[in-house]
Amino acid sequence: MSFPQVPVFDLRLDEDDVQAVLDVLRSGWLTLGPRTAEFERAFADHLGARHAVAVSSCTAALHLAYLAAGIGPGDEVIVPAMTFAATAAAVVYCGATPVFAEIGDDLALDPEDVARRITDRTKAVCVVHFAGYPARVRELRALCDAHGLALVEDVAHAPCAGVDGRALGTFGLAGAFSFFSNKVLACGEGGLLATDDDDVAALTRNLRSQGMTSGTWSRHTGETETYDAVGLGFNYRIDEPRAALLLSRLAKLPSGVERRRALTRAYRERLRRVPGVIVPYDDAAVDHSTCYVLPILLEDATRRDPVRRALREGGVQTSVFYPAVHEFTAYRERFGTPSLPRTEYVARAEITLPLYRDMDEALIDRVVGALAEALR
Repeated sequence: MSFPQVPVFDLRLDEDDVQAVLDVLRSGWLTLGPRTAEFERAFADHLGARHAVAVSSCTAALHLAYLAAGIGPGDEVIVPAMTFAATAAAVVYCGATPVFAEIGDDLALDPEDVARRITDRTKAVCVVHFAGYPARVRELRALCDAHGLALVEDVAHAPCAGVDGRALGTFGLAGAFSFFSNKVLACGEGGLLATDDDDVAALTRNLRSQGMTSGTWSRHTGETETYDAVGLGFNYRIDEPRAALLLSRLAKLPSGVERRRALTRAYRERLRRVPGVIVPYDDAAVDHSTCYVLPILLEDATRRDPVRRALREGGVQTSVFYPAVHEFTAYRERFGTPSLPRTEYVARAEITLPLYRDMDEALIDRVVGALAEALR
């Protein structure tokens, strides 16, 4: 098996990150416990949110957010199709129907199209801050408020971005974050629900651990002696090694994001000289993004797959963010296929170029040079 010379993503842990995990392993306490609580407090402070509840994945956080919004059978939740499947799948977990809406130039939900799709069955809207760039979240919040809907933010791409000084993930009822291995703040598998609502936080803490009234750590320390199960919950817990890794890496998140912004600016300057390529967003938007990925669009979408093959043959790995969810078999057969021409063009034209903290401009020159050659 040969690995690409320029991977689309590369994760390198610092020695203090490794030591933080080793300290947990040597402590003898590996499941949900004090380091998780410490990370939750730190992440809530980072966001300026009242509550942060760490869970096993962003998918789990989305599921719990929808449940907290009262989503159930017969309800509809408006979501983008330009997203990872979990945004819609978690709606289906609740027995509800995902209603796919169109995206705008920011590759995120278009509030005008969302408004057209609201019915008397609509219960919530989920906005994805695509690639780490803020969506039109203030407009969507106003729209939801006007119709009595819950706003849920899928903030998997944007753990360190905001609008007018306010962190993404704090505009709606809840924000769902991802700490998957390729994310800006990564621990392998993990997620988090942020909220300012005390009831949502309490429900999330209860449901993430089988609906129990107390956890293993509180019984270990003698804080509680037994527990009750007050509802049907889930095994959505994160563990202590991952929490320790996240806590160590959280302190370096702002500097890591600044590095990604610098690399993104370098990419954008070079990509302007490549014919046939559209670079989404403008230069000013970079200052407010986590720059999670570097998406480009080909003017001629039919060239996407041959160009990706040429790049791979040249040692440059790429990805696609994302195939359109409404065109997946599981969703097409169950919910039909709405007409979303903008989404469908992007899904066929997008290429995700390599971007990670430890890249340098020489690697960017190589990637952009290989792209220009492939397009020629």
